[in-house]
Amino acid sequence: MFPAEFINGLRESLGPDRADRIVAALSGEPEVSVRVNPFKMTLAALRGHFGPLAGEAVPWAPGEGFYLNGRPSFTLDPLFHAGAYYVQEASSMYAGVLFEQALAQLGRRTGLQVLDLCAAPGGKTTQLLSHLDDTSVLVANEVVPARATILAENVARWGCSNVAVTQSDPSAFRDLRAFFDVVVTDVPCSGEGMFRKDERAVAEWSPETVRLCAARQRRILGDVWPALTPGGFLIYSTCTFNRQEDEDNVAWICSELGGSCVGMRHFYPGEDRGEGFFAALIQKA
Repeated sequence: MFPAEFINGLRESLGPDRADRIVAALSGEPEVSVRVNPFKMTLAALRGHFGPLAGEAVPWAPGEGFYLNGRPSFTLDPLFHAGAYYVQEASSMYAGVLFEQALAQLGRRTGLQVLDLCAAPGGKTTQLLSHLDDTSVLVANEVVPARATILAENVARWGCSNVAVTQSDPSAFRDLRAFFDVVVTDVPCSGEGMFRKDERAVAEWSPETVRLCAARQRRILGDVWPALTPGGFLIYSTCTFNRQEDEDNVAWICSELGGSCVGMRHFYPGEDRGEGFFAALIQKA
């Protein structure tokens, strides 16, 4: 079902037993999870809305999200269309943890300028908005026109006024020198962590795809790095497992761009209740 080179690489990286458990989990059903819009309703009220479908809290986002014991028809739910919650993959909610760490180390929560560089469809954008007050500004950028439209729709449903949706290549931000306090880069990747949700990712995967993705990610990071203020924070994330796109790129940011890694974490199906995800918090010197 999965490419042999992918499985062999995972076994080499994680060891055969652990890799085989993760591959087995990738053949199972994905989790379903939601995150509340705190500007529109409480977490308790949202749990009550889903009734018996409401399951356990997402461990790394207990005040924001929870799992569902099944997948309802979200498109038939008025609260979904009202932006009272967002259907977000649980592992990716960890970006909120890193964002809070960044705010704590910055020592302020007001008057911030934040960029979500590869923002569609809007899960991280709406989560970041939930952690900001209205004295801060968030720029949510998506270069692909169709995806930018979806992003704008999801942001509009969330209902915040301190956000602007843009449709620019990452290189366009290079001239905004030292402008953003926090930059979130959930970069396009080979999608290994989404194999059980996206058959196309499986079909398109190859070692060459991994190499091309890693090179593209470095171009994106190099383009946006000048826009991050000294002492500011970059959140770098992918939905893939391999070192080339994950740890190797973090090392490249630190050695070539002048960053310092505060921490990083992998999420693996079969070990964590969610899809494959990698995230790192990096401070600019």
